[in-house]
Amino acid sequence: MAPAKRGTVASRLMFNRELIPQRRRDRVRSKFYDVAGPAVRWSWDLYKSLGAIGPNSAAGRAFGSLGEGSIVCFPYDTLMNTDSIHIGSGTMISGHVALSAGWGPNHPGISPRIVVIGDRCLIGRGSSVVGHKYIEIGDDVWTGHNVHITDMNHGYEDLDLPISVQNQPEAPVRIGSGSWLGHNTVVLPGVTIGEHVVVGAGSIVTSDLPDYSVAVGSPARVIRRYEPGDGWKSVGPHAVTASLASITL
Repeated sequence: MAPAKRGTVASRLMFNRELIPQRRRDRVRSKFYDVAGPAVRWSWDLYKSLGAIGPNSAAGRAFGSLGEGSIVCFPYDTLMNTDSIHIGSGTMISGHVALSAGWGPNHPGISPRIVVIGDRCLIGRGSSVVGHKYIEIGDDVWTGHNVHITDMNHGYEDLDLPISVQNQPEAPVRIGSGSWLGHNTVVLPGVTIGEHVVVGAGSIVTSDLPDYSVAVGSPARVIRRYEPGDGWKSVGPHAVTASLASITL
């Protein structure tokens, strides 16, 4: 008979060994965790529920408008000049999101409509919508986590001034209904994203994107478009390469 393999013997000894009795301190700790764990989770859920902002709360009424069935989840990040922020119905602003209008708290002469978010939208966790002039997000727009949308950027041309105090002119941003912005997307000033557009994760949108398209990259470039009668078609250099590769001589 062949000798037992070393690993097999070690495994048998491991599974057949006697359990080490728990010390009293370990038993008390285990019992504490059994009781305290559910209590902490229940408290955290209650904490988030109480801190959330709905349309009928005092904080909700401070918005320019906050539609029925919408919620700003808690904990949130910055909420600045909410009277210039308008949110439609059935929209969720996830936790740790920043919504900001204007240059600072109680901005004098601020426009009454700077950030406008439509119905049935989802702004992903950790995202930020920072408006100084005008940002419009249509209906049914969803974003992934950590998406940044802004209508203002910093300048750098004056070498005698820190970049932090140089500002380029604000330019409105518009995102069409039914679009999806993947995780970590950045949308820069002056951009219009059309309707039913997919922006791939990690993309930086620096120029307009047409309706019914898919764009990826930094800067974002359209790689697919919907053509009436033809459906979805690849576009760009990679599409030409693919077409050439399909040709047989």
